[in-house]
Amino acid sequence: MRHRQAIALLALIGLFISLYLTFHRLGIIGSLQCGTGGCETVQTSSYAVFLGIPVAFYGVAGYLAMLVLSLVSVQPAWVSRRGPMVLLAAMSGLGLLFTLYLTYLELFVIHAICRWCVASAVVIALITGVALHGLRRQPSLSSY
Repeated sequence: MRHRQAIALLALIGLFISLYLTFHRLGIIGSLQCGTGGCETVQTSSYAVFLGIPVAFYGVAGYLAMLVLSLVSVQPAWVSRRGPMVLLAAMSGLGLLFTLYLTYLELFVIHAICRWCVASAVVIALITGVALHGLRRQPSLSSY
């Protein structure tokens, strides 16, 4: 159960980061508090939109989904079930792959680093690690 609680906390942190970047992209807040200028460069690049949707919004949706799933999975009826951890590991794994792609773009195409994006990358990497560790520790015979 502690793995799921840790994922909930990390997902909440990731949600706040993604909301901050989404609010900036939508013009709700002013300039980003970054310190290097790289955040503005990354957030205003053509790569900050994917399929017509701001990339940060994908983070909001993903982190929110993981937060809700992890909170549901700590309820007594779900604690012994393996399914939520499988789903959390799959979701975070996909998120990590997307983050690696975005990090590649920052480093080799945009040539700027966004500290908020790096923070989000660390969060999704930690969630993936915790989910995989939790999956290894949970017996595979429990029901979904």
